[in-house]
Amino acid sequence: MKGDHQTLALLLFSAFIAVTLFITTWVGRNRQGSAEEFYAGGRLFSPMENGFAIAGDYMSAASFLGISGLIALFGYDGMLYSVGFLVAWLVVLLLVAELVRNCGRFTLADVVVARMAERPVRTAVGTSSVTVSVLYLVAQMVGAGSLVALLLGGTSDAARSWTVVGVGALMVIYVSFGGMRATTWIQIVKAVLLMAGALALTVLVLVHFHGNINSLLNTAAEGSGHGKDFLAPGLRYGGDWTSRFDFISLGVALVLGTAGLPHILSRFYTVPTARAARRSVVWSIGLIGSFYLMTIVLGFGAAALVGSAEVRASNAAGNTAIPLLALDLGGGDGSTGGTILFAVVAAIAFATILAVVAGITLASSASVAHDLYASLRRPGRKKRSEVAVARIAAAGIGAVAIGLGLLAQDLNVAFLVGLAFAVAASANLPVLLYSLFWRNFTTRGAVWSVYGGLVPAVVLVLVSPVVSGSPASLFPGVDFQLFPLENPGLLSIPLGFLAGWIGTVTSPEPPDEAKHAEAEVRALTGAGAA
Repeated sequence: MKGDHQTLALLLFSAFIAVTLFITTWVGRNRQGSAEEFYAGGRLFSPMENGFAIAGDYMSAASFLGISGLIALFGYDGMLYSVGFLVAWLVVLLLVAELVRNCGRFTLADVVVARMAERPVRTAVGTSSVTVSVLYLVAQMVGAGSLVALLLGGTSDAARSWTVVGVGALMVIYVSFGGMRATTWIQIVKAVLLMAGALALTVLVLVHFHGNINSLLNTAAEGSGHGKDFLAPGLRYGGDWTSRFDFISLGVALVLGTAGLPHILSRFYTVPTARAARRSVVWSIGLIGSFYLMTIVLGFGAAALVGSAEVRASNAAGNTAIPLLALDLGGGDGSTGGTILFAVVAAIAFATILAVVAGITLASSASVAHDLYASLRRPGRKKRSEVAVARIAAAGIGAVAIGLGLLAQDLNVAFLVGLAFAVAASANLPVLLYSLFWRNFTTRGAVWSVYGGLVPAVVLVLVSPVVSGSPASLFPGVDFQLFPLENPGLLSIPLGFLAGWIGTVTSPEPPDEAKHAEAEVRALTGAGAA
């Protein structure tokens, strides 16, 4: 993309960055600096505001760029991501939203330590939360790099690298100076922009095909180069038994992983009551459900109007399908309409990335400060020192995410998020559900549950085709692949639950009936909740 495309898109990028930095500065000048303000925004947000913020947090670069790209390349199989991300919210609504709000203060570890020994549990859960957050951040960095590379002509590796660095620097600024309140308002603005942009593109695609979905699907099948196979299961995950198990593994990880994502769970603490937390999830389900239905139309629209081959030529992982679709819908390369629509969509996608990385960085820095640092902190230290640690942690996490983002630039962002979901479902979900629902759960069970899911998930990824052994791997020149699946969830999630059970039944300490009863009453009634 040259000339007007670059100028207009960069102006819109700059405008959004300026607005978000203003929000961050304004909030930073008007907040107290307390832990509750920094981590939870003072618990002052309404259910609607928090619902929009949750949707803004959840509808990431993987949603807008990655899912539509996978549908454009693989058709039916790509839709698994849309369905999995949406169904996952039913698990959150029915099982954890209200209970987490009642039991915790700022992080997932708060829920677990209500009835366990504090130090080992906070260390384990904090480590797991940071790992999940960093994996999720890498996906956003990759999306940012792909987007700006397309804007600058698709040939500048240096531009992609500097974009990753720039996004990392901005996310550290947002979190360090604005905390949860600034992050929430950035996510609300981003959610409104993203929904408006996706709706506009969806309407244009449907108008182009006169509202005829069959015509859209048939044209997409033709444009894909795969014919009718594009609309049937198996194009990506049906080649052999390995790919079929990968399909199952991914589906399980997506459905179960959301309830273990630290940056999603932390959003339930920004509202004043458990009822408000539940209503927030209802708002977010409406927004997220509408959005994922639109990503399906946009993915098939990109295959139909742009063509799978052109999408793949622009970005092998499909991350640029939506901007290319916008360019085509506006009139094509060189047209005024195409220039404007491309620039607007690119700016919305960039806004999406910035907002999501801010939320994830805040959650992970909270885990470092409130869980890892707090477990080692000497008694009597002030809360303010914990907030200072969180700001420092944001910079460190940003540096790690930048490094990994530079390494993983050629992977699909939705696929990368699928790995983060698998780790969350393996390490965080078992300890959360056991803590809430199992009367006999013990401290050893909690620690074993976290590490029993986290370590296998990470190790299986390291020895999977994602890292080595294939042309699309991070290190294509070497081969230490031992595990055949790209997503570890099918094996690591059961291991997390199994390790928690084994740790509990072999624990020398008896379960604390009084603490369980207290936690149960608090979870169900909200009595004594922060």
